[in-house]
This record gives sequence, structure tokens and C-alpha cells, in this order.
Amino acid sequence: MNSADKKKLRAQAHSLKPVIMIGQSGLTAAVLAEIELALNSHELIKVRIRAEREDRSARKSALTPELNSFRVLDKLRLFTD
Repeated sequence: MNSADKKKLRAQAHSLKPVIMIGQSGLTAAVLAEIELALNSHELIKVRIRAEREDRSARKSALTPELNSFRVLDKLRLFTD
């Protein structure tokens, strides 16, 4: 995906509300299944990770390879398929 496509997705993402919240249990099989469903329904989703800064960074790094997706904008925790 080129930078123009990412810029377009970032612009679309600002109005999105988080559809997935990752809590204390982290990245469970149920959370992964819900994210897969959301990505199949939408091109772009917002994921909120509730954790301390260090834990949040580790969870974000683990999330994208699991889903065969990539982060569009890290600050807003946006993912696309």
C-alpha cells in the first residue's frame, strides 16, 4: 500500500469509534476471532488497547502478524486488512 492510500485511510479513520477493546486478558482467541470478523466486515477498524505503555506496545506488535494486517496509524490504533 502506498503513502497516498494510507493517507486516505487515515482521513477516514478519524471519525471511527473503537470496535474492539483489548483488556487485561490481552490477545485471546476470542479477541482475535472478533477482530477477524470486524476486518471481514470493514476495510478499516479501530482497536483500543487498555494497558500500560510497555504492555500496549508489546500487544500492538503481536497483533498485526496474527491477523495478516498492518497499522495505518499507531496513535489511533487503526488496522486494516
